[in-house]
Amino acid sequence: MSSPTTAANRPPPGGLKIIHASLFRMGTKSFAQAYSLLNFSVHQGLLEDVTESPWTDLERAAEATWGSFLPLPLSYPPRGPFTRSDWDSGFGQKYDVATDLASPFVIELIKSYPEAKVVIVQRPFEKWWPSFKAEVLDKIGWYIIGIRAVQAMEKMMYGFFGAQVVKEIEEKKRMVYDEYFAEIRRIVPENQRLEYKMGDGWEPLCEFLGVPVPEGVDFPFANEKELHRVEVKKRKHKFYLRAAKVFGPWVVLGGAIVAGWKWSGQIY
Repeated sequence: MSSPTTAANRPPPGGLKIIHASLFRMGTKSFAQAYSLLNFSVHQGLLEDVTESPWTDLERAAEATWGSFLPLPLSYPPRGPFTRSDWDSGFGQKYDVATDLASPFVIELIKSYPEAKVVIVQRPFEKWWPSFKAEVLDKIGWYIIGIRAVQAMEKMMYGFFGAQVVKEIEEKKRMVYDEYFAEIRRIVPENQRLEYKMGDGWEPLCEFLGVPVPEGVDFPFANEKELHRVEVKKRKHKFYLRAAKVFGPWVVLGGAIVAGWKWSGQIY
């Protein structure tokens, strides 16, 4: 039997109400739209301008979570893992739920927000990995080094997979995938989590979250592959323009070459 909630053990007000336990390329855009239709405030990278995402907080979180293991230079002084107040500054003060960019930190978020409801969406590995590799992993190194968003994503990917080089990510991919979802199920009580399969519709999600089913509205389905490609193209263009204004054309060219070599050429 769970202990009664008292003033001493009651969680602080605010913070994430829902933890979306999934990974990039597992329908996060569709779910972000669904949460929005249910009147929850949502952070989803593909729904926001790239400059609006909390990249500084995400980079700090990556360094705090995996700092001693990261193969990249640290931007901040060494520190312990993120606390609830740290997560509040990035997500919890503005959003009820965070989807794609928060996915590498789901286990840390569950520990920081133990009262949050957890929605698990697990795409089969065989379908997920080719999409994740092509649309996320393979594209990071084509951007310009020194841009905060890219630094954060690199640290998040290396840290999440416990890797020093991309080849090691390939070697660990299935193990990390399995351990990620197994740990989520281990630490979240059954009555506090929903195992959702794409195609289940509104009913199980709305019942779990305690909200009414939207009338006359189909559950969102976003063509995430095409949307992601379009968004990546737009963001890539924005990164280059931004870097060109700051560093000049020669540095942009050199940075692009170094970034591409750094992410792919040196490790195969």
